[in-house]
Amino acid sequence: MDIETIPGVGEKTAEALSALDDPERALREGDVSALARAPGISDGRAARIARAAIRQQHGDPGGFAATSRAQEIYRDALELVADRAVTRYATRRLETFYPSPSRSRVEEAREYAERAMARDPDDETRGALAGVEPLEAPPDVRVRDRCLATTDAETYTRAQAELPELSVEIVDDARGLADLARGYATVIALDDAFIGVEVDGDVRVEPDALDDPVTVVPERTLSFFAHNRNRLRAAVEVHRVADLDPPCDLDTLESALARIDDQGNVADDDALQRLQTAVDDLDAAVSTAESLANDRLRQAIEERDVTIEGADLLSLVEQGAGVDSLLQRELADEYAGAVEDARTHLVDALGVDDYGDVARQAFPDQPTFPVERDEDVVSRLREELATARDRRAARLKREVATDLADAREDAGALAEAALELDVELAIARFAREYDCTMPELGGRGVAIEGGRSPLLDIPFEDVDSVDYAVEGVALLTGVNSGGKTSVLDLVALTVTLAHMGLPVPADRARVEHVEELHYHAKTQGTLDAGAFES
Repeated sequence: MDIETIPGVGEKTAEALSALDDPERALREGDVSALARAPGISDGRAARIARAAIRQQHGDPGGFAATSRAQEIYRDALELVADRAVTRYATRRLETFYPSPSRSRVEEAREYAERAMARDPDDETRGALAGVEPLEAPPDVRVRDRCLATTDAETYTRAQAELPELSVEIVDDARGLADLARGYATVIALDDAFIGVEVDGDVRVEPDALDDPVTVVPERTLSFFAHNRNRLRAAVEVHRVADLDPPCDLDTLESALARIDDQGNVADDDALQRLQTAVDDLDAAVSTAESLANDRLRQAIEERDVTIEGADLLSLVEQGAGVDSLLQRELADEYAGAVEDARTHLVDALGVDDYGDVARQAFPDQPTFPVERDEDVVSRLREELATARDRRAARLKREVATDLADAREDAGALAEAALELDVELAIARFAREYDCTMPELGGRGVAIEGGRSPLLDIPFEDVDSVDYAVEGVALLTGVNSGGKTSVLDLVALTVTLAHMGLPVPADRARVEHVEELHYHAKTQGTLDAGAFES
């Protein structure tokens, strides 16, 4: 299909549509959701493009509703059906149903409508559909805890193009890798030359990394599913309550979605959560431990009588000793106990046993008053905790992304099936609420049995049924306000719906296949009562 040959599609629109994975399929099937994913294409514009593509496919020149009143009837007919839709997608998708002179298009639409009328438009499914929307591309992701490294300019350019989420660095040798490892939690070297090179830090040599983006940048996959998590959960619920045949295992998909939060982070790992909490609470835990030690030591000093012989005092002064020396000499046990309390509190507060030894070093053995943390140790502890957190998070992300990567296509099909169900249920609900039947196409003129117009400003159940048939030219007469216009509206609505391929509000109906509908009506208002209409 040549996209630019579709009426109303110019060069820029064709270029935007070409960015889709399979634009020809979307145009051929009237997939408004897929077309609306093209850059700069709104869902309203997508519906118009889909309608134009369908017309082209069936050789339909358009113009069936040949007068302004006929066009109003079409808009009324479309609104009657679209008002029964739940999702915005279904409302737009229904716009691809239009009155057509093409027999092939009418037959195609009739087949769809007949399948739809077999559906049960129950309230439970309607409620589940409320949360379904077309899947969207997530905002751009930027990953800052890892980078790619290469010595080759071509590899550098390719990596930037294929993995824009990551920083790409040029290095000359192993020393360059080591420098990067000090600034990133993980460095991925792309060159074979680095195989066997030992560098401190998490440096992985993966020459094929660009061919496996899921494991290198799992955030790409996770961000898609996180961004669409609620939509997919709603689609899963629709499949369950409507008993649809899903394209994937619903329990498996739900379990994978439950493992990530709205930002695409792994949310169900206790060890990762403990590391994150330890990083977040480190400063507060150190301050509390420090205060605890000082409170105990201060109380010990207040309760202790310290006696120093004159000769000892003179000796301490001559040696330049201060309070620290007095603490070491007179309150060594109390200081040791206070520091032990601080260490125990810090280790318990962080809740990460693997880093207990480093945490204990935050309060040195050398007596001081007040008790003070060792900032170098605290900084090292923070760095080690953050690195461990980032590495564990990256590993878990790779695991979950690997599980979800193959499900992306199925997830799209799952959402599209739920959205398409809403289109079918809107038609089914319209048919049930207005006691519709599928009209027979053929013969001459129009024949309606038990027809009731849903266009009247009274409850539908209060509308009297009408039997009316006409072949060729006929003159409909009657008293003013006797229902002539209502009958003509019913005839026009029946002809329009029949050529849309949709059911009509009657017990039985037959409609001749025509090329155009001309309906000339009086303008609204009592002064025009008795005006000629055709």
